[in-house]
Amino acid sequence: MERAVVQVTLFGLLLVLASTLPNKDDWNIYSFHINSTVTSRYATTVITSRVANRMDDSKEIEFQVRIPKNAFISKFRMFIDGQWYDGVVKGKEKAQQQYTEAVSRGQSAGLVSSVGRTLEEFKTSVTVAAHKKVTFELTYEELLKRKLGKYELQIHARPMQPVKDFKVDVYINEKAGINFIKVKGGLSTNALANAITRTHTEKQAWVYFYPTEDQQKTCDGCGEQGMNGDLVIVYDVNRDTSLGDIKTSAGYFVHQFAPSSLSRIPKNVVFVIDQSGSMRGRKMQQTRIALIHILNDLTEDDHFGLITFDSSIFHWKRELVQANKETLESAKTFARNINERGATDINAAVLEGARMLNAHPREGSASIVILLTDGDPTSGVTNLELIQSNVRRDIADKFPLYCLGFGYDVNFEFLEKMSLQNNGVARRIYEDSDADLQLKGFYDEVATPLLTDVTMIYNGGTNLTQTNFSQYYNGSEIVVAGQITDNDIETFTPQVIAISRDRRVTFSDTNATMEYTGTDFDSYIQRVWAYLTVKQLLEKELLLSGAEKENVKKEALELSLKYSFVTPLTSMVVTKPLGENTDVLHKPKEGAPIISDVHGIYDLEDEAVPLSHRFLLKTENLSLPLCFDVTGDVRLKLLHHPNMELSVNGELDTVMNGGFRRIVIHFKTDLYVEVDTNVITVREGQILTRHTGQDLITAGSLTVIRRDKEIDVAAGDTRMVIYIHEKDGVEFFWLVLRQQPLDNNVTGIIALKPAVYEEVQQTPSTKLKIKDQEIDVVRANAVDYSIASPPTLDCWLMSAESVLQRCLDDFIVTQL
Repeated sequence: MERAVVQVTLFGLLLVLASTLPNKDDWNIYSFHINSTVTSRYATTVITSRVANRMDDSKEIEFQVRIPKNAFISKFRMFIDGQWYDGVVKGKEKAQQQYTEAVSRGQSAGLVSSVGRTLEEFKTSVTVAAHKKVTFELTYEELLKRKLGKYELQIHARPMQPVKDFKVDVYINEKAGINFIKVKGGLSTNALANAITRTHTEKQAWVYFYPTEDQQKTCDGCGEQGMNGDLVIVYDVNRDTSLGDIKTSAGYFVHQFAPSSLSRIPKNVVFVIDQSGSMRGRKMQQTRIALIHILNDLTEDDHFGLITFDSSIFHWKRELVQANKETLESAKTFARNINERGATDINAAVLEGARMLNAHPREGSASIVILLTDGDPTSGVTNLELIQSNVRRDIADKFPLYCLGFGYDVNFEFLEKMSLQNNGVARRIYEDSDADLQLKGFYDEVATPLLTDVTMIYNGGTNLTQTNFSQYYNGSEIVVAGQITDNDIETFTPQVIAISRDRRVTFSDTNATMEYTGTDFDSYIQRVWAYLTVKQLLEKELLLSGAEKENVKKEALELSLKYSFVTPLTSMVVTKPLGENTDVLHKPKEGAPIISDVHGIYDLEDEAVPLSHRFLLKTENLSLPLCFDVTGDVRLKLLHHPNMELSVNGELDTVMNGGFRRIVIHFKTDLYVEVDTNVITVREGQILTRHTGQDLITAGSLTVIRRDKEIDVAAGDTRMVIYIHEKDGVEFFWLVLRQQPLDNNVTGIIALKPAVYEEVQQTPSTKLKIKDQEIDVVRANAVDYSIASPPTLDCWLMSAESVLQRCLDDFIVTQL
C-alpha cells in the first residue's frame, strides 16, 4: 500500500480592538474557539469569539481576521442582544453601497471583503452597549494543497489577551485511512506542549489544544497580551491505487491523483536571476545561498543553465550542461560572484532562458525555467503585454515558466499572468531572514518531475475543472472535480494518460468502484467543485480581455454568490437594523431544581449479569489500544493531583458499557463541585449555588462552562472536558484530560500514560508483552467516549490489573 504524507494548514488570526487599543479592563474576550473539520482534504473552519464590554458606556469593538490565502469565507454572523445578525454575500459594488448607506444612517455595519487577490484580511465592527456581550462567528473553507508530500493545517493564535476559555478542536476524516499524525509549531513546544492532546482511529483523528490562562502568558512568544504563535498538524494518508482517490455524491465527483511509485524524470532547468541594483544587500546574499543549495541537489541525469541579468545578460555557460561534480563546482563559483548593478531587462533574460531549453531537446526529460526578480522591467522591452506575448511565443507550451517575485516592489500581477500563460505559477518571496529557505522550498516543489503532459479523462463527466497539466511533481497532487452526466455512475469512467520518461502510461482501473460518500457529504463534494471552479475562473479571467473576460468574470461571480464565497468579486455585509438597541433586563431564574442524592433506582432482576463498563487505554502510534472491563456499581478515582489539591472522582452509571452518572471535583480545601446531567452544584466554603444554564461558573481559580454536549473544567494547570453522551435514552458523562498536569505525581484513570507493548505471539492465542510480562489477550472492541461523536474501536482486551499494571482497588474510592 502506498502512502502520501499529508500536512494540513489552517491559519486563523483573531484581533478584537476598540477604536484605540483599549485598556485590558475595558473589555474581555471570555471565550475564543477555533473548530476545524477536514474531510478528504477540504477544510471548514469556524472561529468563534465572545467579547464582553466591561465599561459603563458603549464601545466600538472591531473584529479582524486573517485566514489562509487559498480560503474563501462562506459565513459570518454576530450575536447581539439575543439575536443573530447574518452576513450576506453580495457583489463587491453592491456590498460597498449597502455598507456606506448603513453608516450614513447611523447603523452598525460590518464589511468583510478581500484585500487584493490574497484574501488575507477581513474585519467588521459593532457597537456594544455598556456591560453587554457580542459573539462573532466566522466560517471559511479551503481545499488543502499538497506540497512536498504534505498538507499544512496551521493555526495562528493571537487573541490580544489571555482568554479563560480558549480552545482549538481539529477533526480529520480521511476515508483513505490515516497512517500517522503529529503536531508541531511554536505553540506545541515548552510550556504549551502538554496543552495538546491527540487521538486517532484508522480513518479519523482529533487534535485538541486547551492552554490555561497562565500558559497563554508564559510560553515562547507569549506575554501579558496572550499567545502569539502557530500550531501545525501533520498527518499521513494511505493511497491504495495508482488511479487515486475518487469520491462521488449527488451527481458530483472529486478525483485526487497523486501516484508515488513512479520513476523520476531527468530535468532540464534554467535559472534566470535578477542582479539589478535593487537586489543589493541581503536579497542578493540570500539568493546566492539558496542557489548554491539548489545546485547541490541536482543529480547527474539533470542538465542545467544559469543566467544573471541587469540591463545585459551574463551566462555561466551559453548552453545547458550536465550536472556533475566539476560543472556544479564551477556553477557555484559563478553564483558566489554574482554582483548587483544596473537596470532590469526581464524580456531578454527570459527569452534567452527559453532559447537555451529549445536548443537542448532531450527525449525522456522535463524542462522548466525559473525566473527570480524583485522589480519591474526598466531596460530593453518594458511594455508588459509585449513581454508576455514574446515569452508565450518562444515557450510555445513546451515547458512551464515559474516566476518568483522578491519583495513588494515587484509587479506581482505581471509575473502571475506570465506564469499562468506558460503553465506555471508565481510565488512571492518575502523579504525576511528566511528568504533563502523560501527560495529553496519552492525549488524543492518542482525538483522531481514524475509525469509530463498529464491528461485527465472522464467519460460521462461534464462541467469539469482543469484536466490538462504540463507536469506532475513528486509530493504534489492533481485534483479534478466535476459533474456526472445525468448522475449515471454506471457510465462514469475516469482515466489518466501521461508521459513517464520516454513512454506513454495510462492509469485506469476497470474493476474500480466509485466511492459514494452518501447524503452527509453531498454538500461537501459539490462545494469542492464550486471552490475549484471559482479559483480557476479567477485565474482564467486574469489572462483574458474584452467580452471573454467579462463572461468569465460573470460566471465566477454567479458561483461565488450561489455558494456564499467571499472572493475578489464579492463582499459580505452584516447590518444591524435600527430600533433594536433597547436593553431588556431579566430577573435571575428562581426555583432552580435542588440536587438529589438519589443515584438511580433499577430492578434487581436486571443485575443477574453484573453491569460492566469498558475502558480504553490509547497508544501513541497506530497500534491497537488496550481495553479492560470494570464490573459492578463502583466509584473510581479519575484524577488525583496532590500538589494542586485537586481530586476528581466518578460514579459509574446503570447503562451497560456506558459511562458516569456523577462526577465530583474537590479543589483546595473548601471547594466542591458536583456534576450530574441536570445541574452543576458548587459549594465554596459555606456557600452553595446550583447552575442549570450555560453561563461561565467561576469559583476561586476553578472555572466550569457547560454547553450542549460538553462541560469544560479548568483548575490551575489542568484542563478537562466532560462529554455528555446518550445511550438507550439515558445520558451519562465521560471525562477527558485536555491539559496534562506537569507534575509527575498525578494519578487516576484519565491520567494514565499511553500504552506501550510488543506483540510477541499470534498463534494459537495472542500474547502481548508489557514491561517484561507476557499477557494473553483477546481482540475485542470498545466505544471511545473520549470523542464527541464516539467511534467504536478494535482493542486488545485483558484484565484491568494487566492494563493498569497495579490492582484495580488502587483506583476505587469509597466516597465521591
